[in-house]
Parts: sequence; C-alpha cells; structure tokens
Amino acid sequence: MLTAVLGFGCSDFLDETDKSNFTLENYFTKPEHATSVVNSIYESLRPITVSGFGGGTWMMTEFATGLADTDLGQAQNSLFIKNLINNSDNGYGQTYWTSYYRGIANANLAIAEIPGISMDEAEKNALLGEAYFMRAYYYFHLVRLFGNIPLVTDPIDLTSEDLFAPPADPADVYDRIVADLLEAEKMGLPMRDASGRASQGAVKSLLSSVYLTMAGYPLQRGSEYYALAADKAEEVINSGTFDLFPSYDDLHDPAQNNLGEHIFMIQFAPYLMASTWQVSIIPYNRGISNYSAETGGIFADENFVKAYPEGDKRVEEKAFYYTSYTTRSDRTQSIELGDYYLFKHFDAEAQTNTTSSGLNWPVIRYAEVLLLFAEASNEANGPNTAAYEAVNKIRSRAELPALEGLSKEDLRTAIWKEKWFELSFENKTWFDMVRLRQAYNVTTGLFEDYVGHTFVYGPQVTERELLFPIPTAEMRNNHKLIQNPGY
Repeated sequence: MLTAVLGFGCSDFLDETDKSNFTLENYFTKPEHATSVVNSIYESLRPITVSGFGGGTWMMTEFATGLADTDLGQAQNSLFIKNLINNSDNGYGQTYWTSYYRGIANANLAIAEIPGISMDEAEKNALLGEAYFMRAYYYFHLVRLFGNIPLVTDPIDLTSEDLFAPPADPADVYDRIVADLLEAEKMGLPMRDASGRASQGAVKSLLSSVYLTMAGYPLQRGSEYYALAADKAEEVINSGTFDLFPSYDDLHDPAQNNLGEHIFMIQFAPYLMASTWQVSIIPYNRGISNYSAETGGIFADENFVKAYPEGDKRVEEKAFYYTSYTTRSDRTQSIELGDYYLFKHFDAEAQTNTTSSGLNWPVIRYAEVLLLFAEASNEANGPNTAAYEAVNKIRSRAELPALEGLSKEDLRTAIWKEKWFELSFENKTWFDMVRLRQAYNVTTGLFEDYVGHTFVYGPQVTERELLFPIPTAEMRNNHKLIQNPGY
C-alpha cells in the first residue's frame, strides 16, 4: 500500500559505479539524495489535477457540494458523485488514496533517512520541514475524505508489519498532523518560498485550517481549538508577507505563480510539466479554445452564481466565471456559452495560443487565511475589530459594503458565505460543509443541516456523504480496513 517512489535524476549519479544497486542502506549518503527524496514527495500532488474526457480527480469534492455541473456524459466518476450515487469503484477516490499514500511513504523515508546525511544543517532542517509539512498535508486530506485510515509514520517494505496497517482512530491522525506541522515550524523555513516549495507561511496556514477543523466535526474540540486556529492565522497576517491581489485576473496569471496572495501551489511548467485541467473548464466542443479537446468537464451551477450578492465583483463577466468567449476561428467574435464556466482557473495564453499551460493550481492563498482568522476569532472571542477587518478585506475587493454591528451568530453565517463565494471551486467548500455539518441553500440564501440538505437539482444528502468510500482495491488488498457506512 505504501511503496516509496523516488524521483531520481540521471545526471545526479554519473559518479556511481553501479546504478542498479541502490538500497536504503547505501543511497542516502549525499545532500543531493536528501533533495531527491523530498522532491519525490511533491510529485504526489499532481495526479489529483489531471483532467480529460474522463473528468478529473480534483472535481470529486466539487461535485459533492451540489454546486457544480458538467456537460461530460462519459465522466461517470463525476456523475456518480454529483447524483449522490457514488460507490467504492470510483477512480477519483482511488487516485487520492494511491497518490497521497505514495507521498506519505516518501515523506516517511525522508524523515527517517535525512538526519543521517552529512550536509549543511540549515539545508537539512529545511528539507525535513518540507517533508513534515507534506506528510501532514496528505494525512489531513485523507482523514477528512475517508475517515478511519491507516496511520503509518515509518518507512515500510514488503516484509513490514504495517504493509497492511489497520485503520487508526481519526483523533490520532489529527494529533499526528498537528505534531508534524509543529515540527515543521521549527525548521527555519522562510515565510514565503517563491520557488513553490513549502514555506513557513504554508505551515502556519495549514495548521490554522487543521485547528479549525478539529474545533468542529468530527472531533468537536471547541473553543480552545478555535483560539489556536485564530492565533496561527494571525501569525501569517502579522508577518506582512502576503496580501490580496488588487485584481482577480492575478489569480490565474502564470506570472503570479507563488507570488502575491498565493501561499502554496501545485507546480507546473509549460512544455515541461504542463497542467491538464484547462480542457475541463471550457465548454464542450464550442470552438473557443486552441486545445483540440474541449470537454465541458465542470462548470458552476447557475443557481449558485446567482446567489452571490448584488454588485459582487466576483461574478462580473470574466472575474471568477465566464459566460462568453471569442472563437478559435475568429478572435474578434464572441459567442454566448449558456453556462457559468470557471475563469479563476483559466490560462488565457494557453487557451488561445500555446495549448501548454504553466498555471499553478492554488492550494492555500491569503484570502483563505483571512477567512480562517475571521471565523476562528469570532468563534473564540465573539465579534471583534480584527475579525471584521479580515472578512471586510475580502468584501472590499469584491466591492461589497463592510460588515459591522452583527451578533456572533450573524457574523458567523456572513463569514461562511464569504468562504463559499470566495473559495469556490478550489477544493475547499465540501470540507467546510462536513466540518460544520452545514450546507448553503442557494434558493433561500440560508444555511441548513448538511444531512438532509437537498441539492437544487434533486438529490438529498444522507449521512453516508459525510465520507467518501474507501476504494475497492484497498478493501480487497487490506482486510483490516472497514468500509464507511452506506457503501
């Protein structure tokens, strides 16, 4: 289940006499080996974004919100989730499980072996910090997606006891995530890393999100953890390192990768390691793109977009969404597309010229940190000046009036709405729905119980949708696993 896959580069090992005989005992001897194993941890981020005529794994948590639609009839994995008839054969879940446990395996290897390498101590600590951060990141996603998952923190091989490990108590997984992030904080990482590697800003931001989740469901650790979440987010804010982009256009400008409000991203490079989701965010075969594949894989439900407040700049044409575009045959002519497609992930240069996108995928941005702080601070302390300032920065950019004079309960729901609207289609909303056990009703404009919530197009959420099914192949290979209820 947890086989390590290292990213070896040929040129790094020209001085080795026997390239075919690397083992754990003789490989980890040089600084380059430490860098190589940490690089391999990051590789497990990319498979989630791969997209095509079969859909894309990143869509899994978007269709689970009931706020997404698709033109892609053959993308059965998307349709099963969208219609709440998902099952354990869904390839999206398998990709998450396989990719993230591979990343964990490489992180375990790095954490175990790098301390024994003779190298610059600051460089060593930075690489260890990245490994701890990435292990925490992968476990944080897996425990929220699948619930009772194996917790393995040591390197394993085919003879290891933990090759087929039993499921752990989710509380133990969360505690390990926190421990890893606290360890990463000690390792001297810079607040920002413009190369795209994990940074102190990413560590503290993720820790804030983890604490906020632990305050809610399923652990319900309450006010103490809201305070911890607020403190960590405030450290990022007070660092003065990050700020909101002045224009929403900057969110999907490759020139702004890893800069501005981007705190952590999945890295891509045109012609070398190009991203593939561009084909999924354009309408099906309408001739607006230079890409030969136009899949119509995902777009926003019209009712959700129309639920944004009147005058919200985020729903102006070609801010977060687009409803018209020029045609490939004539860039002076626009056509109406009929639906709200995702402009916040749209690489215009790739779509209209190169067909090779180097736009990074956003994982953590400063807007989320402001909203994390606002929610956590309000929960811990009630309405306060700092919480208002944080959420109102988001609203100011959207050209909405500032919030003021609200009760704790009213400010809470106002912040939730900002999270739904600001972080849409960034793989955040479903996690909030499950953490809060709340869903946004786009018809009434109110929040209601997640279990029992009816999607605007018909299906009703049941308790089984609190988790995704453990993939069939994992259940078959590891008989200690227990399938989640309802699957």
